[in-house]
Amino acid sequence: MNETISDLKTPKHRGVWGWILVSLLIAVVVLVVIGGIVVHRAMPILKGRVIETLSTRFDSRVEMDGFSVSVRKGFEVSGEGLRIYPEDEVIAAGAQDPLIALDHFSFHANWSGLFVKPMRVGAVHVTGMAIHIPPREMRQQAPKGRRHLGKIKIVVDEIVFDDSKLIIGTLKPGKEPKDFEMSRIVMRNVGPDAPWRYDATLVNAIPKGDIHATGTFGPWNNESPGDSTVTGNYTFDHVDLNTIKGIGGMLTSVGEFSGQLNKIVVDGTTETPNFSLDTADHPVPLHTKFHAIVDGTSGDTYLQPVQARLGRSEFICSGAVMNVKGKGHVIDLDVNVPAGEIQDFLQLAVKTKPVVMTGRLQMRTKLHIRPGPESVSKKIGLKGELTLQQIHFTNPEVEDKVDMLSLRAQGDPKAAKPGAEDVQSQMAGQFVLDGGRLSFSKLNYTLPGADVMLAGSTRWIESASSSKERYGPKRRCHRWWLRGGSRFC
Repeated sequence: MNETISDLKTPKHRGVWGWILVSLLIAVVVLVVIGGIVVHRAMPILKGRVIETLSTRFDSRVEMDGFSVSVRKGFEVSGEGLRIYPEDEVIAAGAQDPLIALDHFSFHANWSGLFVKPMRVGAVHVTGMAIHIPPREMRQQAPKGRRHLGKIKIVVDEIVFDDSKLIIGTLKPGKEPKDFEMSRIVMRNVGPDAPWRYDATLVNAIPKGDIHATGTFGPWNNESPGDSTVTGNYTFDHVDLNTIKGIGGMLTSVGEFSGQLNKIVVDGTTETPNFSLDTADHPVPLHTKFHAIVDGTSGDTYLQPVQARLGRSEFICSGAVMNVKGKGHVIDLDVNVPAGEIQDFLQLAVKTKPVVMTGRLQMRTKLHIRPGPESVSKKIGLKGELTLQQIHFTNPEVEDKVDMLSLRAQGDPKAAKPGAEDVQSQMAGQFVLDGGRLSFSKLNYTLPGADVMLAGSTRWIESASSSKERYGPKRRCHRWWLRGGSRFC
């Protein structure tokens, strides 16, 4: 045993182990050199495949600022400053931005994928993508039916986009480009001729809220991106209506949509349990069910129709919400209230509490809200006609005056005493609301035994006053002042 151990320590055996170590080091160096050569040769191969695949898919010129391949985290491929341009004819027509621009992209690939065509990639991660869709007038300059002669050399199973945006240009007078911020999108089965499945999360600016949508998009229409097909279901949660000046409440909406990017059909519902206007700040529950046509390239929305319920009052709206360049949106709606309750609308709009009156409401009106930074209550305009039936004034003193007036008009002045009879009256007329002033014309007030013809105006937006000031011994008659010599206190 002692001789064996001694033999292992001889210079001869130490030399054998040394040669083994040297051979291993040489093998490692050779593998590193070979790996470096393979990576060096793989870079132009992969870069060419990426560019040719994208150029073929979008039928466009593709540029890339940086491209690298790393083996430190597996076979990782990454690129920076990728730009996909629209057709030359579109650029000649005035388009300046790339159709698609990416800050950074990366994906992992297998060594064997270098020798397989098309190469399959599991997932691509993209950050800082901006899609600029040129105006339709520019896109129409491109010849139809042209196809790139390249080949699809990379097939992707999934693409994850973070911090992206979609910008849709327009040449229409008075219109601005539409800018949509998209915090995260996951697209799957990204093939050249089939719809792409997506899962998207967006943050809407005004009104502020989170949008989550799932569905399919595409195939991408190279000649007219606005004609690309889109379908899906959405939820719009934690929508803060207070981000719109003049209104308040928290809204939730769910629905489904389908169509093309420039003509999306949307069916959905909204729930706002605490909808309010700043003229009163009295929350009223609002529910809507709507059918709408949305032009995703301009942001214009056509409501056809909206079935709504405010408190216990049901009504129908139809019309449009149009984008105005540099100003916001203009809203024009036809509103029909077939059988509502006036107290629901008074509670929403007037500070008085309890509301001045109750009764059955029939109303047809045109609603117009002009664009601008002012409060909605100052921008809103109404023009229409209304009928109030079964009117009852909530202030006992006012109701007593109406009751006694009716009894005197019927020829029974002795019975005209407070609390003698509860009279239900009615009112019909035409009105205009503009700039916070509500004007009446042909306003007829009818009660048993008497007809009253009124005309005049009152301020719809007024300062708050307490019930004591309004109804106490020294109350002031400033709410229902009707020019022309008549007033109701």
